[in-house]
This record gives sequence, C-alpha cells and structure tokens, in this order.
Amino acid sequence: MVSGKALLLGVTLAASASAHCGRQTLKLATDAYISAQTNGRSTVLTNAFAAPNMTYTENDVPQNINTGVLMHPLNLAHNRSIIDAEECATFTELIVTDPSHPYVIGTRMVFANHGAKIVTIESIVTDKGDWAFNATGYMYWNSMETWDPIPAEKRDSRAVIKAAGDAYFNRWNDTSVEIPLGTPCARLEGGAYTGARNLTGNTCNLGGFPSNIVVTNRRYVVDEEMGVVVIFMGFPGLDRSVPQTPAPDSHMFRVQGGLVRYIHTVSACINDGCGMNGTGIPMRIKRRRTIRH
Repeated sequence: MVSGKALLLGVTLAASASAHCGRQTLKLATDAYISAQTNGRSTVLTNAFAAPNMTYTENDVPQNINTGVLMHPLNLAHNRSIIDAEECATFTELIVTDPSHPYVIGTRMVFANHGAKIVTIESIVTDKGDWAFNATGYMYWNSMETWDPIPAEKRDSRAVIKAAGDAYFNRWNDTSVEIPLGTPCARLEGGAYTGARNLTGNTCNLGGFPSNIVVTNRRYVVDEEMGVVVIFMGFPGLDRSVPQTPAPDSHMFRVQGGLVRYIHTVSACINDGCGMNGTGIPMRIKRRRTIRH
C-alpha cells in the first residue's frame, strides 16, 4: 500500500516533471524572433534557439528558413506575443502596413529542453489575395481593443480558456454546442471587423455558423496571464477553389470571465481569392498562389 506521504510526493514530482518552461525564457525567444523578422536575419533567432532537428513551415509548406520570409526585413507596425509556459509554446502576431508589401503574420513556436531550443516554427504568412486581407484595417481595429494582462485574481484557468476556443470550432459540427460569447465581442478577420457596426455589442455571433465542418489537427498556445488561446489548424472549405483541402489558419481568442471578447484570425488562401470569384470578402488577383516576399 502506498502511504499518503509517498503519494503526495509522487504527485509533486509528476507536476514538476510536466512543467516546463519559464515565461522569461520563452519571451526571450519571441523577442529574438521579432528582431530576426525586423532585420531580415533568421540567424538572430536560429543561432540562439534552433534545435538541430528544427522544422520550419510557411502556410503549412516546409521551407528552408534561410530563404523564407524571415530573410526579408519588415517594418513591423505591431507585434503581440502569447506565452504558454505549460506546453512550451509561443504565438506571435505581426502586422506590417508598409504599402510596398503589407503582411499579417501569425507564428507558432514549440520548444524543448525547458525552452532552450525551438523544435517547430510554423508561420501563417498572409498578404494580398488572402482571406479578407487588409493590413491597415487589421492594424486599425486591433488598436481599438484592450489586450492588457489580466489581473491575477480575475484570470480564468487554462481549461476554461482552451474550452472557449474549442467550443467555437466544435459548434461547426454540432449545433447543440453553445459558444461562450461575451459582450462586447468582435471578430477581426484579415482586416474585416464585425465590431465596426457596434463596438460595445456582441458581433461575434452573426448567425449562419456551418454545421458540417470538422476541424482537426488543432495545435494550441494557451496563456492564462493574457486570457488567450491560439488554435492553429487546417480550415476545411475556407478556399472554395479546393473545398476539401484544409487551408492554413489560426484563430486567437481573448477570454475574460470565461467569455470570448475578441477573435483574431489569420487565414491563408491556397489559391488567390479563395475561389470566391470576386463575390466574397477576399481580394481576387489573377496569378497562381505562391508565398510572396
């Protein structure tokens, strides 16, 4: 029989073994990522943090990090990083409003060795021709929102925050699921903002949610201090030109008091305009889809 003291010791050791990474260590890595993108030098990040077997993708396509978007210096109008110390992961949102080539980029990094080494970098790189793309609009509406750290006594648990994001996507395949939407609540998609019509209301629930889309391969970054869950996934049906092919997508949910307040999406079309033929939100341009730098 295991004594109570031994059982308690086992629980304590298990908890210690499952954790993880210090926020400050992960913050240093996101700072290095932002510096690398600002300067167009991937080595600013990789020399300090890359594991030997690190993988790098842009829009779900494996890339050589030394020929990707990180090798192009970008004038960042905005950056925001989300830190997941429990799962050793981060997410960074970047907005570039430079008219010569605007971008909205979402990057998830996963770490090993208590945050010392990056094993995965996956970036969703959006620009002209992607879903609802308008970097200036994205920057403007983002500036109207409040993303301050949540006071310790008001923070939701990790489970509550994650469940709020999962409910949003579970609803797309199960109409009985209730999404915990708060008031106010607004969605920012590429630059289009549901809250434009009512900044103090709940405009996240516009009706017409799909009921037959299964969102799988969800990858999470959860930050209790910021009240945020970011979900990376493949979005089935987003690109109407290839409806069976999941499009690269991230959704970032700001959760306060168990309720969703803001949703930011970064969604890459597989083919320019997402097959909407000018009838929907994406801007359609007549050229084959490539990663554009």
